[in-house]
Amino acid sequence: MTITAQMVKELRDKSGAGMMDCKKALAETNGDMEAAVDWLRAKGISKADKKSSRTAAEGLIGVASEGAKAVVVEVNSETDFVARNDKFQELVAGVAKVALTTDGAVEAVSAADYPASGKTVEDTIRDAVATIGENMTLRRSALLSVDDGVVATYVHNAVTADLGKLGVLVALQSTGDKDALNTIGRQVAMHVAATNPLALTSDDVDPAVADREKQIFIEQARESGKPENIIEKMVEGRMRKFYEEVALLSQAFVINPDQTVGEAVKAAEAEVGAPIKVTAFVRFALGEGVEREESDFAAEVAAAAKG
Repeated sequence: MTITAQMVKELRDKSGAGMMDCKKALAETNGDMEAAVDWLRAKGISKADKKSSRTAAEGLIGVASEGAKAVVVEVNSETDFVARNDKFQELVAGVAKVALTTDGAVEAVSAADYPASGKTVEDTIRDAVATIGENMTLRRSALLSVDDGVVATYVHNAVTADLGKLGVLVALQSTGDKDALNTIGRQVAMHVAATNPLALTSDDVDPAVADREKQIFIEQARESGKPENIIEKMVEGRMRKFYEEVALLSQAFVINPDQTVGEAVKAAEAEVGAPIKVTAFVRFALGEGVEREESDFAAEVAAAAKG
């Protein structure tokens, strides 16, 4: 029997499953619409896609490294309970390892093969949704690499090796000793976890963000009633301090506040045995920027009591 586009659309509307899954279901059931719905349900596909509308803001951050490159991924779940599940942890660790074989873009990671399942990462996660019973998503991923050097990793609030609630990568370019390089890199990664810098240097700060801060400083200075030329100098001073506080290399190093991060990296060159250049960093905190669904439990109970 010929499976038409209209049939696929009708099944997709009924089940909420993906187009290719609907086409396969219709082919497997010789075009019988109700049988195709049952086929999707039996495979857990329809069930999984119905859960995809739920907010997934819990989960885990995973990191993985190999040679002069490393990745960080965020896989979300609906509840922290699932994040403590061994199977979920295994899944996130596996996704991070797969991400190392890609360019780090979330689309590339989703489409990559997941060796343990013989399917793509996207399909493997969807299968896990049906099995575990919660919505899960690969929300984002990033890869850093250097020609020579290390990409240091750090996971804060780790639940197990390389998995936790916050993950950081720091890329250091250097021909020096890799172990010593990794030591200073991990310290800088811990600093990034603690301070959440906006950029590597002041030149890298988003101009729109800097301008917004400047306008706030101008308004604050004008309220003092001082002349415009004095206000200008006040704002210049505050902007210098702003850049120092948000740019990684100019921040006071949390491990030794008497040094900036840039100075600490420079001092580490003696032990590394070569110049060091911090080229990039990435910081993923679990669920940041996700709008979580807020529920009023008391109201839910009251509504249930009323029938």
